[in-house]
Amino acid sequence: MQRTVPRALILTVLAIAFSSAATGAAEADKIKHSIAVFSGLDKITGRIISFEVAMNETVQFGSLLITDRVCYTRPPTEAPQTDTFVQVDQVDADKTTKRIFSGWMFAASPGLNALDQPVYDIWLTNCKGTEQLIPSPSATQSTPEPEEPEAGAPAGPGNPAPAPPPASDKTAKTHHARHPDAAPAQDNGPVEVGPPPGFQPPPDNGDDGDSDQPPPPDNSNPDR
Repeated sequence: MQRTVPRALILTVLAIAFSSAATGAAEADKIKHSIAVFSGLDKITGRIISFEVAMNETVQFGSLLITDRVCYTRPPTEAPQTDTFVQVDQVDADKTTKRIFSGWMFAASPGLNALDQPVYDIWLTNCKGTEQLIPSPSATQSTPEPEEPEAGAPAGPGNPAPAPPPASDKTAKTHHARHPDAAPAQDNGPVEVGPPPGFQPPPDNGDDGDSDQPPPPDNSNPDR
C-alpha cells in the first residue's frame, strides 16, 4: 500500500528551501555597476527599444521618467542575478509628474515586480559600466581577538612571556629612602621645610591677621 505525502508538507519543504536559497543569495558578494540597461515597449505601436540609464540620472521614455539608483550583478562564482532599484515618474498632460513605481526590478524575472502602466512597459535586461565589488556582510566581519595564554604555558613566538610585576611599595621605599632629618615629601603642593637655627616665632599680640613686622632680635646670647 502506497502512502501519499500531504501537499501541505511538500509546500512547507519547498518554502524552507526557497527561503534558504534567497538568504544565501542576499548574503553573496555583489558587483555594483554605473549603468542599467532597460528595454521599453510602446503597447500602442508595439515598438521595443533598448536604452541605458546611468546611476542617479533620469531618462525619458515616452511620458515616463526613469531614474536608476543602483544596479547589481553577481560574480561568476555565484548564482547569476541582475537587479536594479529604479524609480519611474509619469508626466501627465498638464505637465505634472506622479510617482508610479519605486522598487527593485529583476532581469531574470521581469514579471516579479513589473511596472503597471497602460501604455508603456519597461524591464531590466543588464548592468554595465564601471564595476565595484561589494563584499557580503559575513566577509566583512572583524576577526576575533587572540585569546590570552593559559597559566603555566611555555613562552614562544605565539605565546610571549608575561611582563614582570611592578615593584611593591616596600621595595620602592627601600631604594628611595630619605635622610631622617629631611622633611617628608607630599604628593601634592610644595614641600614643607623646618625653621632655620635660632629662629623664634614672634609673640602673639592677639591679632588674627599676619603681622608684616620682622621678629625682634635674639638677646639671649650673653656675649652681646
